[in-house]
Amino acid sequence: FFPVPNCIFNLGLSGEEIAVYIYLMFCENRNTNKCYPSFRTIGNTLKMSRGTVKKYVDLLCGKDLISTEPTQIVTSSGRKQNGNLEYTILPIQVAVDSYNKRQTDILELEREKALLKQRLEQFEASRSY
Repeated sequence: FFPVPNCIFNLGLSGEEIAVYIYLMFCENRNTNKCYPSFRTIGNTLKMSRGTVKKYVDLLCGKDLISTEPTQIVTSSGRKQNGNLEYTILPIQVAVDSYNKRQTDILELEREKALLKQRLEQFEASRSY
């Protein structure tokens, strides 16, 4: 078994995002925080298509839970080609801070919209006299 941070359930993630994140944690090397499963491997395990896995990996990157780097492999004939992505599980506090910042930004936008609406209403009221 392996521990999953409790706060993962407070970050507004979908069930699919949580499933991909937990699978990557399952595959993770605990010393390096890295793993290399293919989209196909993740998809086969979680019953998702490769495209769906890519979508959720991109969402997890955008929420600062993981980072990815491309890798290359050398075939037996000596040709270089793309390998699986290298996933790094980021410290959970990075994702929590990012989530809190997004929530604060949303609240600030809502406040600005309310102020603009109030000013517009005041302007329209002053024009009607």
